[in-house]
Amino acid sequence: MFIIGTDIFIASPLLPTLRGAFGVSVEQSGWIVSAYSLGYAVFALVAGPLSDGWNRKKVMIAGMIGFGLATMLCGWAESFWSMLLFRFLAGICGAFVSPQIWASIPQLVKPGQVLKVMGIATSGLAVSQVLGVPIGSYLAELGWSAPFFIIGGCSFAAVALVAVLLPSIPPAQGDGSRPSLIGRYTALLGGTGPKLAFAAYFAFQIGNYATLSFTGTWLSDRFGLGVADIGTVILFIGLGSLLSSLISGDLVRKTGLRTAFFGGMTLLAALFLAYPLAPNLTAVKVLGFTLNFLMGMLFPVMMTLLQSLSAAARGTISSLANSSMYLAATLGSSAAGVLYANMNGFGSVCLFSSLFFAASLLVFARSGVLAVKQPAH
Repeated sequence: MFIIGTDIFIASPLLPTLRGAFGVSVEQSGWIVSAYSLGYAVFALVAGPLSDGWNRKKVMIAGMIGFGLATMLCGWAESFWSMLLFRFLAGICGAFVSPQIWASIPQLVKPGQVLKVMGIATSGLAVSQVLGVPIGSYLAELGWSAPFFIIGGCSFAAVALVAVLLPSIPPAQGDGSRPSLIGRYTALLGGTGPKLAFAAYFAFQIGNYATLSFTGTWLSDRFGLGVADIGTVILFIGLGSLLSSLISGDLVRKTGLRTAFFGGMTLLAALFLAYPLAPNLTAVKVLGFTLNFLMGMLFPVMMTLLQSLSAAARGTISSLANSSMYLAATLGSSAAGVLYANMNGFGSVCLFSSLFFAASLLVFARSGVLAVKQPAH
C-alpha cells in the first residue's frame, strides 16, 4: 500500500523539471499526476469484480509486476505523451493490486484481528501521503528518472515478498455461478443497506478531500507561510493519521466498534468547526494532528464495515470504495474551491466538511451495517 500510494505523489515535486524536459505548459504538466489517478479510478471498477473469481495472490503478483514495469518505464519516457501513457498503465496495474489487499485481510487473519490489520494496511497509505512528496524531492536530486526507477525496483522487491510469504488466496466459495461484471455490482447493491453504506462512505470522503485540498492555501493566506513551511506543518499533522493507523485498533477494540465510530465521527464534525478559528500555528498543529488521528482511526473501521457486506464480493467492495473515493476527491475539491473563493474562505470549507461528516454518520446509522454483530476481539 505504501508503494502504490507513493507513486501518486512522487510526480508532484518533479512537475517543474518535467515541464521543462517535455516542453509543456503548467496546465499540461498536471496531467502527469492525474493520468495515474485516472487509470486507477476507471479500472478499479473492473479490477475488483474480475478478481473476485481469481486467486488473489496471483492477481497481486501480476498487478505488482505490471505496476513496477510501468513505473520504471516512466523513467525512460522520451516524450510527454509516453509519460502519460506509462503513468496511466501504472494506475491500471495499481487498481488490480489494492482491492486484493483489502479483500485478503478478512480471509487471512482471525476475525478479532481484522480491524488491527486493516489499520496496518492503512498505515501504508498514511505514510505515503506524509512522505510521498518529500521522497520524490529527495530522489529527484539524482535526476528526475530516479524516483520512478527506485519505486519500480521496490515494487519487484514487494513481488518477491508476496510470492514467498503470502499463502494462496482462492476466491471465496459462492453458489458456483459466475456473474457478469454488472451482475456483481447488482448483487452487491441489491439491498438498501449496502447502497446507504456506500453513500455514507462517499459523503465522508467528500468532506475529507474538501478540507485536504485547501489546507495549504489557508495556511498561506492566514499565516503567510511559504511552500517549505506549509510542507512542514502538513508533514506534522499528517503524522496523526500514521500514528492512529498503528495504535487506534486497540482503542476501537476496548471501546467497541460502534462506540468508537459514533464518537469519532461526532468529534470529527465538531473539531472541523473549530479548525479555521485556530489563533496560531501551534493550535493549527494540535487540531490538525487530532483530526488526522481521528481520520486514521475511522478509515479502517469503515473499510471493515464495508467488507462485512459480502464475503464473496470483497474485491468488488474494495473497487467500488476506491472509485467512490476518487470521485469524492474530485467533487469535494471542486466544491471547496467555489466555497473558499466566494464564501468566507476556509471557514465555509470546514463547515461544508463538518456537514458531510454528520450526514455520513446518519446515513451509516440508517444503513444497518453498524447493527451487524462484529467479530469477538
